[in-house]
Amino acid sequence: MATTRSALTDVDIRTLVKGATPDERAVAARKLCTTMDRTPLSDEDRALAGDILRVMAADAAELVRKAIAEELKASHVVPRDVAVKLARDVESVCLPLLTFSPVFTDADLAEVVRLGGPVRQVAIAKRPELSRTVTDSLAEHGGERAIVTACANPAAEFSDDGLQRVMDRFEASERVLAAVAYRNTLPLAVTERLIGMVSLQVRQHLVSKLDLSAETAMQLATGAAERATVDLVDQAGRTADVKGFVAHLHRERKLTASLLLRALAHGHMTFFEWAVAELAGVPHHRTWLMIHDAGPLGLRAIYERAMLPARLFPAFRAAVDTFHAMEFDGGPRDQERFQERMLQRFLTQPQAAAREDVDYLLARMGGGVATAQAEEPERVVQLG
Repeated sequence: MATTRSALTDVDIRTLVKGATPDERAVAARKLCTTMDRTPLSDEDRALAGDILRVMAADAAELVRKAIAEELKASHVVPRDVAVKLARDVESVCLPLLTFSPVFTDADLAEVVRLGGPVRQVAIAKRPELSRTVTDSLAEHGGERAIVTACANPAAEFSDDGLQRVMDRFEASERVLAAVAYRNTLPLAVTERLIGMVSLQVRQHLVSKLDLSAETAMQLATGAAERATVDLVDQAGRTADVKGFVAHLHRERKLTASLLLRALAHGHMTFFEWAVAELAGVPHHRTWLMIHDAGPLGLRAIYERAMLPARLFPAFRAAVDTFHAMEFDGGPRDQERFQERMLQRFLTQPQAAAREDVDYLLARMGGGVATAQAEEPERVVQLG
């Protein structure tokens, strides 16, 4: 390492290895690191520099190890094994490298996020580049401060699943949700979900960014909240207290016709029965008999008693009829098949449905109806 040797005297080398005090060794270390960083190195010189850095990284004095981290924090000259070793060191040593060093792999950084604790997570979240591998690890293991820092970092690349995981974990944190909302670009699914979660001020930002009307924004917010409730319906269906869950929704004024139609379109018949019973003020066993009446009168009577919108009755009628006509085998496409047949029944009723009613039904059935739409293109075009 000829250039480095010419820049360092024998005294420097001896001081680096055998300096009497940490201060003396730290001064020598800084001088050597500066020379390494500013001087073009051959392969032989780089290997020798790596050996010298390994000696310094093993020094008992924190000042010496800190000298490496501060002087070479953004340098390629630090061997990866040395960087990984120093990443486990005390914070004064590890933080400069974790924030800037280019020698770490994505796997190295993801592992530090998982095991390193909140201070190291924040340092990584500030890096000038963050891949999806690292942000996925932050989304899964990062603390609130690290998540906010990463979301505010324009150089951090997040996957859709990563952002969804952030919202799952920090749905009650206004700081995190705002940091996600103010990112430069967001997937539409993330934006739609956020609109139903964030404060009015942040919602206005999202609406203006997407150039949405206030009405559309409110529809998005309502739809996101309903889909979250339908997810809860799945859980409620596995408990003995569906009645209590429905009563709670009624008290919160969330037991809407829109929610009932969305839930029924997902095959949640038990929830629908209890919800109609709650709205109608009729015992469940009597409501059940009327909903499942083989004739045309029972469902309409209890539906009207529940004061649900008359124009939506054909959609509910189609859902109940489809439920009785289908055999559910527990397969992965049960819900899709149910929705396809429900839509087909709705479209082939004697009275032609208005286009807005079809759109309303499709919006509450979710993504499983694309096949049915494809099967009925001419019918949908002729509606209205």
